[in-house]
Amino acid sequence: MSQSERSESDGVLLRRFMELPQVAASKTLLLFWGMGAEPETERLFAPLNRAGKVIGLPRCLPGGEMEFRRWEGEGRITRHSYGMREPDLTCPVLDPYGADLVLVPAMCYDETCLRLGRGGGFYDRFLARYRGETVGLCRERLLQHRCPGEAHDQRVRLVITERRVIRQDPT
Repeated sequence: MSQSERSESDGVLLRRFMELPQVAASKTLLLFWGMGAEPETERLFAPLNRAGKVIGLPRCLPGGEMEFRRWEGEGRITRHSYGMREPDLTCPVLDPYGADLVLVPAMCYDETCLRLGRGGGFYDRFLARYRGETVGLCRERLLQHRCPGEAHDQRVRLVITERRVIRQDPT
């Protein structure tokens, strides 16, 4: 995608995310900084902060676990050895299981709301215990019919593309 196509796609995906009733109803949202082909989710941070939402961002921990730290638009940012941006240790820790909604990163999703992650299993371990709303953003051109999956892989409840919202089949 060209930079202008990507920017336009990001704008549509992020607008559609912000329009979800689940976002409006959420007090605490767990987000992430997009990297690679993922949308520039950082564009969500300021509008959600202005709307009074609490934003948590992930930090990878040893042993394949994650923690989420509160992001209020300030604080130092570090880079994990995998390349993703993370809030530094001065940002307060949040209880991720008390969050209302998690925006889950992925290289792509499929039509059953299964994600193809980066292979570390961080989100699969977290989502196996999380009971709130889960949402993924996927460019329509990256949406797959079926992603390869394993028994431990976790689906999200909604996948948003530029054209549609796909809901996980409850069966």
